[in-house]
Order: sequence, then structure tokens, then C-alpha cells
Amino acid sequence: MQYNDLIDIGVNLTHARFNADRDAVIERATAAGVTGMILTGVNLAESESAVTLAETRPALMHATAGVHPHHADQWSSPAARSLQALIERPSVVAVGETGLDYNRDFSPRSDQRAAFAAQLEIAAASQLPVFLHQRDAEADFLAILREHRAALPAVVLHCFTGDRTLLEACLALDVHIGITGWVADDRRGAELRRCVPDIPLDRLMIETDAPFLLPRNLPEPPAKRRNEPGFLPHVLEAVAALRDESASHLVASTAATSRRFFRLPG
Repeated sequence: MQYNDLIDIGVNLTHARFNADRDAVIERATAAGVTGMILTGVNLAESESAVTLAETRPALMHATAGVHPHHADQWSSPAARSLQALIERPSVVAVGETGLDYNRDFSPRSDQRAAFAAQLEIAAASQLPVFLHQRDAEADFLAILREHRAALPAVVLHCFTGDRTLLEACLALDVHIGITGWVADDRRGAELRRCVPDIPLDRLMIETDAPFLLPRNLPEPPAKRRNEPGFLPHVLEAVAALRDESASHLVASTAATSRRFFRLPG
């Protein structure tokens, strides 16, 4: 089926794996019906690159700007000032990717918590939505988010891979949920698949997180197993099947929710 209004709320389009054919990737995405992409900023340099790339196609792309927990040891007062300058550019629609990752611990946990809280404060002051990451850090993640939630205009936990307990805690905090190709992975996505039908329609958005998390429901996986935004229909169809909804209805609802959340035109 051909779709005509898909919005990918999380794509790492500045990643080096796209350097050789980025323009072709973008063209394939639009041919697949993707009309909007939110480019993810994971550190200050990548955020700058994402913002700059988004500015080349403002009708199609916007960006987030932030420091991922993997890079939290780079957080500092100068980094905060640099982030503040970045989020003032018109293509930036959210602060992030920020949060906690206790699975890999690429940065000390104390640094992760400090950088997370500081970026939530910046988002609250600027009244921008936040684009969040959480892995194996549920208690600290929810505690920090609860402390700041009332001051934040909108929150999305991107690439949700949690269980029903985490979902219910997020919904109680009025958090939106981003679903990736993880949902099509029957090896490790069982808990997520059980949760998907219970996500309120007005809190649900879809994403590829490309070049990562290639959907396993692709009929012919690419040779190098690189995900790209043109594969977003496969995420959509997996979610629609689990919810027993039509794909066309889900396209319309996720697009409307994404535009409202990120304050996108149209």
C-alpha cells in the first residue's frame, strides 16, 4: 500500500552511514510517503549538523538538539550555552535526545542524571518539547521526569521498548510514545508488542531511528542491514496490525499527533 502523509519523528540522518547516499535516502523516503522527518541531535556537533541539514529542506525536515546520555560526560556550562543558542534556530522543534541509559553506561550515571535534569530545565525555560531516551534506568528516569514534568510543554519517550508498568507510568505523566521497528522483532519485542494496543491514539507516534533498528518485517532486507526513513511504512503496518486498526487510519492519527506535538506546519 502507498501512503502519503507519514512523519518519522526520529531519524539519525546525519549519521556517517548515510554519507555516501544521503540525498538518495531522502528521495526514497519521500517516494514512500514520508512528508516529515525529525532529525535527531545526539551531541552538540551532531545537533548542529542536524539543524543545518534540516534548514536545507524546511518543508520536509526539522531537528532536535541535545546531548544523549552516551555523551553526558561532555555536559558543561559552555555546552549548556551552546545548546541554548542552537534551540533558538527555527528548525529546532525539541530538546533532546536526552535521558538515561544504564544499559551501556558510556557516561557515568551521575553525569547522565545531571545532564538530563539540566536539559529538562532548558526545555522548560524555552517551552520546547523534549525528546527522551531511557534504557534500564526506569526508576531514576521517572523520578527526574516527575520533578520537571509540570514545567514542560510536551514529552515523548522515543523508541519505547518497555513493559506495561513503564507504559502506565509514562501515560500517567502525559508522555507521548514513539514506536520503532523494534515492534516488528518477535525475538526481543514481545513486551512492547503487548503494550502497543494500550497506547492512546493521541499519544502514539512512529519512527525509524534509522540507521538503527531495521524492521524485521521487510520482505527483502538491504544487504548491509541499514535502516532508513523510507522503511517507515513497515513500522506503521506492524503497529496497525497489533492494534487491529487500518494502516490508513493510523497514518492520519500519527501525523496529526506529530504535527501537534512538534508544532509542525500543516
